[in-house]
Amino acid sequence: MDHAASPGPVLRSALDAVPAYTPGKPASAPEGVTAYKVSSNENPYPPLPSVLAVVREAAGTINRYPDMAVTDLTDRLAEHLGVPAACLATGPGSVGVLGQVVAATCEAGDEVVFAWRSFEAYPILVQLSGASAVPVPLTPEGRHDLDAMAAAVTDRTRLVLVCTPNNPTGPTVGAQELADFLDRVPSSVTVVLDEAYLEFVMADDAPDCLALWRDRPNVVVLRTFSKAFGLAGLRVGYAVAHPTLAAALRKTAIPFGVNSLAQVAAVASLDAIDELDIRVTELVAERERVVGALREQGWDLPDTQANFVWFPMGDRTPEFAAACQEAGLTVRPYGVDGARATIAEPEANDRLLEVCRLWLDSCGSGSSSGGLNK
Repeated sequence: MDHAASPGPVLRSALDAVPAYTPGKPASAPEGVTAYKVSSNENPYPPLPSVLAVVREAAGTINRYPDMAVTDLTDRLAEHLGVPAACLATGPGSVGVLGQVVAATCEAGDEVVFAWRSFEAYPILVQLSGASAVPVPLTPEGRHDLDAMAAAVTDRTRLVLVCTPNNPTGPTVGAQELADFLDRVPSSVTVVLDEAYLEFVMADDAPDCLALWRDRPNVVVLRTFSKAFGLAGLRVGYAVAHPTLAAALRKTAIPFGVNSLAQVAAVASLDAIDELDIRVTELVAERERVVGALREQGWDLPDTQANFVWFPMGDRTPEFAAACQEAGLTVRPYGVDGARATIAEPEANDRLLEVCRLWLDSCGSGSSSGGLNK
């Protein structure tokens, strides 16, 4: 057989429509300028000493497989959240757990409804399953349009994704509007409440998603240790679901998907929650400082409740991202929709404010400037 003439392996046709995930670029800067990466919503603080200590100790046992049942972390989470251990499922980051949700609920011919623009992994995971993505545009304020999302639910819908606060724009959904929305979704449709940025939320009308979960068997709450807990490099997240669905999520999980270092680090982080709360408070204060200064400059921004700020730049997004890059700031552009910048160390935030001030000075106050208060 002439192997050189062979067309090669046959791949799934679904891959043709799957968009590639675009990660945040590494930090880079012109010579002599300090580079800051503010493109990936990472926690700028290093790991807590107590967390590092248990990771170092556990590193001596990495020749052994991790506990596949993630027993210690599951028990500690159950205590921390006040939920039964049978209602928990873990995975490699909240995106890994979301993949388990999609695998447990969706197949070819099904539909998944979510806001757009929202977390970039949503359409990827949906289309890999063979299901169809049903993106529903955000409001002009960067918020979920829950009425439009409810109207998009059909008899083919198996899953609805609600990201609160929304990544990359920042607003939360309101408690009452979310409860009303859930009342309109059939109980046969699973609704994921993705709370990756929960710890940064200070809005008075933010929903209590665990309370909503307790009242509704089709609701799943998704959380992560990557953001506020600062364990992005270890990849550990979890879902709170009712027992039948939680069991399905554990069944669809990759065996040994949560590594041993991630497990001990997450437990140690929960044990050091008071220290982590101080860091979150400081990051929220920085967020308020940055957003306040940007609005004083003249920027019209969504009400971010996460650890990032969204610049609705439209067609000028690439130009804005390039201006930031020239100043040593690597932000995250999203096509011609806008750019997202993480709230990072104060020095990086000050750099962002200066770049934004210079941008507005160069644009003037015309309608072409993008992101300006009119």
